[in-house]
Amino acid sequence: MNKFKSLIGGVALSVALATSALAAGVDINASSTGLAMQGYDPVAYFTVGEATKGDYRITALHDDALYRFSSEENKAAFEANPEAYLPAYGGYCAFGTAMGFKFDGDPNHWKIVDNKLYLNLSEDIQERWEGDIPGFIESASANWENIADKTPAELQKQ
Repeated sequence: MNKFKSLIGGVALSVALATSALAAGVDINASSTGLAMQGYDPVAYFTVGEATKGDYRITALHDDALYRFSSEENKAAFEANPEAYLPAYGGYCAFGTAMGFKFDGDPNHWKIVDNKLYLNLSEDIQERWEGDIPGFIESASANWENIADKTPAELQKQ
C-alpha cells in the first residue's frame, strides 16, 4: 500500500479531494456541481467502444448525479437500465478502490470487464491494474463494502 501512496502521492489526493462527491453523495464520484464522469457518456463505452464526451443538453439525473450523453438514444438506454452502464465503484479509480482509497476515475483510462465499466486514475495506474484485473476487482469489490460511504479525505486519514 505504501508503494501505491508514493506512486500517486499528493497529486492524486488533491485531484480526489477537489472533485470528491460533494453534491452526489460519497458513493458516487461527481464534481461539486454533481456532474458524474467528468461529463463523459457512460453508454458510449459500450456502444462505440471509446470515451465520448456527453452533450450538456442531453442529461439524466441518477442518484443525485448528473450524467451527460452524446445522443438521445444513449440517454434512453441509460434511463431504461442505469445499472448496466454505471461505472464500478461509483466511478472512482478501480485500482485505488482495490487499495482501500477513493481517487478520481479518469474517463479516458477505462476497461469493460464482464459487461462492467471500470475507470482508473491514470495511464500508469491502468497498466498496473491490467496486470491482475481479476485480483484487483476482487479486492476492490471487498473494499467497496467498507469505503462506499466514506469520503476520499476520510480514507486518507487512516
